[in-house]
Amino acid sequence: MAMITIWHNPRCSKSRQTLALLEENGHTPEVRRYLEDAPTEAELREAAKALGLPPIQMMRSGEAEFKAAGLSKDSADDALFAAMARVPKLIERPIVFAQGKAAIGRPPESVLDIL
Repeated sequence: MAMITIWHNPRCSKSRQTLALLEENGHTPEVRRYLEDAPTEAELREAAKALGLPPIQMMRSGEAEFKAAGLSKDSADDALFAAMARVPKLIERPIVFAQGKAAIGRPPESVLDIL
Protein backbone atom coordinates (compact mmCIF):
# COMPACT_ATOMS: atom_id res chain seq x y z
CA MET A 1 0.00 0.00 0.00
CA ALA A 2 1.25 3.49 -0.85
CA MET A 3 2.67 5.73 1.86
CA ILE A 4 0.21 8.45 2.84
CA THR A 5 1.07 11.49 4.92
CA ILE A 6 -1.31 14.08 6.33
CA TRP A 7 -0.29 17.52 7.54
CA HIS A 8 -2.74 17.57 10.41
CA ASN A 9 -4.07 20.01 12.98
CA PRO A 10 -6.12 18.05 15.53
CA ARG A 11 -7.99 21.23 16.56
CA CYS A 12 -9.38 21.65 13.02
CA SER A 13 -12.66 19.86 12.25
CA LYS A 14 -11.84 19.41 8.53
CA SER A 15 -8.47 17.95 9.45
CA ARG A 16 -10.07 15.52 11.90
CA GLN A 17 -12.74 14.58 9.33
CA THR A 18 -10.11 13.98 6.65
CA LEU A 19 -8.02 11.77 8.94
CA ALA A 20 -11.14 9.80 9.89
CA LEU A 21 -12.08 9.39 6.22
CA LEU A 22 -8.64 8.02 5.40
CA GLU A 23 -8.86 5.56 8.29
CA GLU A 24 -12.42 4.54 7.31
CA ASN A 25 -11.05 3.71 3.85
CA GLY A 26 -8.42 1.39 5.32
CA HIS A 27 -5.45 3.78 5.31
CA THR A 28 -3.11 4.44 8.21
CA PRO A 29 -1.41 7.69 7.24
CA GLU A 30 1.71 9.12 8.78
CA VAL A 31 0.42 12.08 10.80
CA ARG A 32 2.54 15.20 10.83
CA ARG A 33 1.34 17.85 13.24
CA TYR A 34 2.62 20.66 11.10
CA LEU A 35 2.05 23.37 13.72
CA GLU A 36 4.59 21.61 15.97
CA ASP A 37 6.78 20.17 13.19
CA ALA A 38 6.71 23.03 10.68
CA PRO A 39 7.60 22.26 7.08
CA THR A 40 10.63 23.96 5.59
CA GLU A 41 10.39 26.28 2.61
CA ALA A 42 11.70 23.45 0.42
CA GLU A 43 8.95 21.11 1.70
CA LEU A 44 6.34 23.80 1.10
CA ARG A 45 7.57 24.28 -2.47
CA GLU A 46 7.33 20.50 -3.01
CA ALA A 47 3.82 20.53 -1.54
CA ALA A 48 2.75 23.32 -3.93
CA LYS A 49 4.18 21.35 -6.85
CA ALA A 50 2.37 18.16 -5.74
CA LEU A 51 -0.86 20.14 -5.29
CA GLY A 52 -0.45 21.84 -8.65
CA LEU A 53 -1.29 25.14 -6.96
CA PRO A 54 0.42 28.49 -6.48
CA PRO A 55 1.38 29.12 -2.84
CA ILE A 56 -1.39 31.66 -2.27
CA GLN A 57 -3.94 28.88 -2.82
CA MET A 58 -2.43 26.77 -0.06
CA MET A 59 -2.61 29.59 2.48
CA ARG A 60 -5.13 30.74 5.05
CA SER A 61 -5.19 34.35 3.87
CA GLY A 62 -7.95 35.25 6.33
CA GLU A 63 -5.69 34.74 9.35
CA ALA A 64 -4.59 37.87 11.23
CA GLU A 65 -0.95 36.75 10.82
CA PHE A 66 -1.34 37.00 7.03
CA LYS A 67 -2.13 40.70 7.19
CA ALA A 68 0.31 41.30 10.07
CA ALA A 69 3.11 39.93 7.88
CA GLY A 70 2.21 42.53 5.24
CA LEU A 71 1.11 39.86 2.79
CA SER A 72 -1.54 40.12 0.09
CA LYS A 73 -2.87 37.90 -2.67
CA ASP A 74 -0.36 39.68 -4.94
CA SER A 75 2.70 38.93 -2.77
CA ALA A 76 5.65 37.20 -4.43
CA ASP A 77 5.74 33.41 -4.14
CA ASP A 78 9.05 33.57 -2.25
CA ALA A 79 7.46 35.81 0.40
CA LEU A 80 4.48 33.47 0.73
CA PHE A 81 6.62 30.34 1.13
CA ALA A 82 8.81 32.13 3.69
CA ALA A 83 5.75 33.24 5.66
CA MET A 84 4.29 29.72 5.78
CA ALA A 85 7.61 28.31 6.97
CA ARG A 86 7.84 31.00 9.64
CA VAL A 87 4.15 30.87 10.68
CA PRO A 88 2.76 27.39 9.87
CA LYS A 89 -0.71 28.50 11.03
CA LEU A 90 -0.92 30.14 7.58
CA ILE A 91 -0.87 26.75 5.82
CA GLU A 92 -4.29 25.57 4.66
CA ARG A 93 -5.24 22.32 6.33
CA PRO A 94 -5.19 19.46 6.05
CA ILE A 95 -2.90 18.51 3.18
CA VAL A 96 -2.65 14.82 2.27
CA PHE A 97 0.25 13.42 0.25
CA ALA A 98 0.19 10.10 -1.62
CA GLN A 99 1.85 8.71 -4.72
CA GLY A 100 3.66 11.94 -5.55
CA LYS A 101 0.43 13.93 -5.46
CA ALA A 102 -1.26 16.04 -2.83
CA ALA A 103 -4.73 17.34 -2.05
CA ILE A 104 -6.18 19.79 0.43
CA GLY A 105 -8.94 18.17 2.49
CA ARG A 106 -11.57 20.85 1.89
CA PRO A 107 -13.89 19.05 1.53
CA PRO A 108 -12.36 15.95 3.12
CA GLU A 109 -13.51 13.74 0.22
CA SER A 110 -11.22 15.59 -2.18
CA VAL A 111 -8.24 13.61 -0.85
CA LEU A 112 -9.71 10.33 -2.11
CA ASP A 113 -8.84 11.37 -5.69
CA ILE A 114 -5.09 10.97 -5.06
CA LEU A 115 -5.24 7.54 -3.36
